[in-house]
Amino acid sequence: MKPKTIIKIIVDVIMTVLFIVCMGYHLTENKTHEWLGTILFALFILHHILNFGWYKSIFKGKYTAVRVIHTTINILVTVDILLIMASGIMLSRNVFAFLNISAGMLGRRLHMISTAWGYILMAMHLGLHWGMAVAMSRKAICRILKRPPKPTLAGQIIGGVISLGISVYGIVAFIERQLPERMFLLIEYAFFDFYEKPVLFYGDYMAILVLFAAIAYYEMKLTRFISNKTKKTVKVEDNSKEV
Repeated sequence: MKPKTIIKIIVDVIMTVLFIVCMGYHLTENKTHEWLGTILFALFILHHILNFGWYKSIFKGKYTAVRVIHTTINILVTVDILLIMASGIMLSRNVFAFLNISAGMLGRRLHMISTAWGYILMAMHLGLHWGMAVAMSRKAICRILKRPPKPTLAGQIIGGVISLGISVYGIVAFIERQLPERMFLLIEYAFFDFYEKPVLFYGDYMAILVLFAAIAYYEMKLTRFISNKTKKTVKVEDNSKEV
């Protein structure tokens, strides 16, 4: 594996962990929350520098249904992270307090909406690359165990059942954590239980991440399947016309 690829993976893993931790604002001090958010944004910039090739090719080549989904989610994630950082600076009482910006309710609402949408979009962004991540993990594990990196039917079934179970719980957590209300500004404030155990909070958000990563992953598989089937149908029809 190339050093640049390893760096990309490390950056993405740290970003994901930091995003989950930052969602638990009530479980950290405000100052800690702001610094973690600032580090997350710095890694976000590094992530885009490492993947700058994607921007260079955005106007090149043909746009298939799969590529449209990829591009749309990537752009939405980018815009949303910028909104999260902008609203975070507006609300800052520590790291960016020297800017003396007072956004009030506007900044609070923007931060609540953008973080809720951002978390879902981040999970879907991960889901688009889930197949590649699983394949790379399987190769690494098989290399350690000295086994051929060929997926077994039993392993795929077990993995599917586990993902389904977590996703079902993710639906419950998604509703109970009031993410739909926050995404569409149906509430004015995000309500937190300051006495809950961190393991329960982060467990819920991990389940929500798995849920939307799975949605994006299987949506991509379905879109690719339909596109391939359409291409085969068109090819058969073209061949029949030639005959």
